[in-house]
Amino acid sequence: MLDTLRNAWKIPDLRRRILFTLMMLVVFRFGAHIPVPYLDSETMRAFLGNGTDLFSLFDVFTGGAFSNATVMALGVSPYINASIIVQLLTVAIPALERIAKEGVAGRKKLNKITRYLGIALAFIQGAGLYVTLMNMQALTWNFLQFIVIVLTFTAGTAFIVWLGEVITEKGLGNGVSMIIFAGIVTRIPSGIVTVYQQFLSNGLTAKGLGITLAIVVVALAAIVFVIFFTEAERRIPVQYAKRVVGRKMYGGQRTNIPIKIAAGGVMPIIFASSIMAFPATIVRLVSGGNMPQEGVGYYILGCLSAGYCSAAWTSVVYAVLYFLLIIFFTYFYSTIQFNPIELSNQLKKNGGVIPSKRPGKQTSDYIAGITSRLNLIGSIFLGIIAVLPVVFGAVFNVQGMQIGGTSLLIMEGVALETVRQIESQMVTRNYKGFLN
Repeated sequence: MLDTLRNAWKIPDLRRRILFTLMMLVVFRFGAHIPVPYLDSETMRAFLGNGTDLFSLFDVFTGGAFSNATVMALGVSPYINASIIVQLLTVAIPALERIAKEGVAGRKKLNKITRYLGIALAFIQGAGLYVTLMNMQALTWNFLQFIVIVLTFTAGTAFIVWLGEVITEKGLGNGVSMIIFAGIVTRIPSGIVTVYQQFLSNGLTAKGLGITLAIVVVALAAIVFVIFFTEAERRIPVQYAKRVVGRKMYGGQRTNIPIKIAAGGVMPIIFASSIMAFPATIVRLVSGGNMPQEGVGYYILGCLSAGYCSAAWTSVVYAVLYFLLIIFFTYFYSTIQFNPIELSNQLKKNGGVIPSKRPGKQTSDYIAGITSRLNLIGSIFLGIIAVLPVVFGAVFNVQGMQIGGTSLLIMEGVALETVRQIESQMVTRNYKGFLN
């Protein structure tokens, strides 16, 4: 990775893209320190509580902007939720499905819909947050104050979405993913301090050193497994028929179709985390910030929020539900991104054939079967890696391990995708230079 970055720095165009991306991330971090009028950071930290709901993910993805009550407090989370909703509706609504099949123009339309829906969700979440803080008696009702706070939150989200699109167009990597990456990176020092305060502040005890070492080992193991399954792929051999055009013969070469084991990357984890944190978030907004401390609601939220309930069995239920959601979103995301029927039609159109498979339905069924098995393998291992921090945190009573594990996987996935994009752009420029 370091060699790739060093070689990319030598190419003027890529160097400009790298510097532009870094500059935009600095702008994002600068905006994450601009306070919201009429709101103080102590109120927001009290609202976060024990960090078991969606607002804790807001705080992680924004690099502490939420807990500090800044302009970019909501971050890109409303946009992510809007993306989930639009992708689900694309499967359910034929009109959106037709738009998705229009190619580049269709993707632009869906991105526009997602953008506007994300801004609308930001306004709704900002209004709900204001009402919740008012019910907590942290704020008093004032129409001007309400408009200023909610519109500031909404404007911050709109600016971050625009910033992400600019990074995608003129910088490196996916802009929204890079912003999430930057927010998580800024939380690493505070995470280290938290681990130190929990296990090492009272001296170098055997238990504290053991748990700290176990955290490091789990993190390194997750990194290794994610890299392995992100890079692993199944290659389907394809033979192209020979054809004569004029006096020249074309085709006849043998190639392959690479299919990733974890085609969805870390997106299934992001989606599953958002869904699992959603019930606790709704309870916080409806109940005025007062989470139940006993009864059925207490245990239900314990099953849906890591670390909320002291009962051990709720952590097991949470891990199982989280694991199943990751499997579901892995298949769902793969279905959206990869269509075996279209691939089979393209092969047939270009004269390509998979050995021992007839063009058409037999080829598409064969590709769909391989994709399904790969998704099962990838989703199981991805689920194990995502659930491992939850189990570790429940066994050793380590707070925040679920969010910490999710952050680690997101950081690694974004880094791998960015390096892969740099390598592809370097290959493109090398070919261009060779042809010129």
